[in-house]
Amino acid sequence: MQKTLNIAIVGLGVIGGSFAWALKEQKEFPVHLMGMDHDPKTLEQALQEGAIDYGETNNQTILQQADLVIITLYPNDIVNFVETHRSDFKEGTILTDTTGVKGNLVNQIQSVLPEDVDFIFGHPMAGKESQGFAYADGDTFQDANYLITPVESNKQENIELLTRILVTLGFKRVSEVNPQTHDEMIAFVSQLCHILAVSLINSDEPERQTAEFVGDTYRELTRIAKINAPLWTELFLYNKEELLKAMENFQNQFNYLKTAIEQENQTALTDLLVEATSRRKELEQADLKLQSATNKEEK
Repeated sequence: MQKTLNIAIVGLGVIGGSFAWALKEQKEFPVHLMGMDHDPKTLEQALQEGAIDYGETNNQTILQQADLVIITLYPNDIVNFVETHRSDFKEGTILTDTTGVKGNLVNQIQSVLPEDVDFIFGHPMAGKESQGFAYADGDTFQDANYLITPVESNKQENIELLTRILVTLGFKRVSEVNPQTHDEMIAFVSQLCHILAVSLINSDEPERQTAEFVGDTYRELTRIAKINAPLWTELFLYNKEELLKAMENFQNQFNYLKTAIEQENQTALTDLLVEATSRRKELEQADLKLQSATNKEEK
C-alpha cells in the first residue's frame, strides 16, 4: 500500500487553491492536504468545500508533518517564510515554490535554507487574471508547461517524485532549465507581454469612448493588463536586468516600424511585416513538434 503524502500548501490564493483541488482530484497519490493562509475566512472556505483536510493561519505543526511544502507566496514573502520557519521543517522535507522569477530568489533562499531539506524551485506556466481561492480550479494546470530550475544540492529522486506529482495534476510537459535561462526567457515570453498590455491600455485617452470601437484584437492584447499589481511589481523588480534587456530589444523593433512609417518606406515596412509572419509560423511549427514529442513520450 502506497504511503500517504502529507502535503502543505502555503497560500491558498488562485494558484495554491488550484494545487489543492488538483491534488484532491488526482488518484495516483494518497494525500493528506494541509493549508496555511493568513486569512481565516479563506481557510474556512477551503475546509468547507473539501479542498484541504486541515488548515491553520500559522502553525508550525503543519510544517513538521509535511513531506512536501508547496509555497505559493509572493517572492519577498517566500524568503521571509523560509527564514522564519527554517527550524520547523522536518528532516528530508521537499519544498517548492511557484513564483515566476528564480535567479535572485534562488540565491536568497539558499542563504537561509536548512541543510536537511530540499528546495526544488518551480514555475507553473499557467494562471488566471482573477485572484483568490474562489477562482481556484482543479483544471487550471491541464496541458500546461511546468519549469523546474534545479540547483546542485537537489536530490534526483526528489526531482523525479515532484515531476510525477506534477504530471498527475495535468501538466503536459515538465522541463528542467537553469535559473539564469529561466529568467531570461520569462522576461521575454511573459513579463514583456504584461508590460506591453499595461502600456497599451494606459496609452488610451481617458475621454475617448474606446469601448464602442473595441474588437477581438484589442481584447486579446489587453486581457493580461488586468494584473495583480503588488505581485507583478515584485516580479518585474526581481528580474530587472533581464526585463530591461527584453524591453530594449522590443523598443528597437518598435522604432524600426515607427521609422518606416514616418519615412513612408513601403519596402522596409513590408519586410518587417513579412518577417513577423514568418517567425509566427516557425513558432507554431516548433510548438506542434514539441506537442507531438510529448504525446509520443506518453504513449
